[in-house]
Amino acid sequence: MTVAKQSVLVLDCAEPEVLAEFYAGLLDAEARTGANPDFVEIVGHQGVFMAIRRDHGYAPPSWPRPEDSQQAHLRILVERGDMDEAEREAVSLGARPVDTKDNSGPRDERVYSDPAGHSFTLAHRFAPR
Repeated sequence: MTVAKQSVLVLDCAEPEVLAEFYAGLLDAEARTGANPDFVEIVGHQGVFMAIRRDHGYAPPSWPRPEDSQQAHLRILVERGDMDEAEREAVSLGARPVDTKDNSGPRDERVYSDPAGHSFTLAHRFAPR
C-alpha cells in the first residue's frame, strides 16, 4: 500500500505574510496562516500550491551568480496569448524583471524576482502532443 503524498515548494523569507500575499495574488489563490505564524500556505482551487516560511536570518538569493549555478526557481506556466498580461500582473504585485532579453516568440520566457528576491519564470504552457 502506498501512502498518499503531496509535495509543496517552501520558500524562506523574512516576512512570510508579505511574500504569501504576493504569490496568492499571482496564482489566484489564498494565503492561509495556521497555528504557526511563521508558516503560511498558498492554497488554490486544487489544494496547496506552495508555502512560505519565516527565516529570522534570511538573506535574499543572488541571481544570476557566475561563480555557481542557480539552486532552484519557480516556473509559472501561462497560455501563449496571456504572457503579456501575466507579466503586467506580476509586476503590479511587486515582481522585478531580472532578464528581459528575448521576451517574445516560441521560447518566450520572462525571469523575475519576487519581493523577497527569489527568482521565478513566466513561461508558455506547452500544448500536449
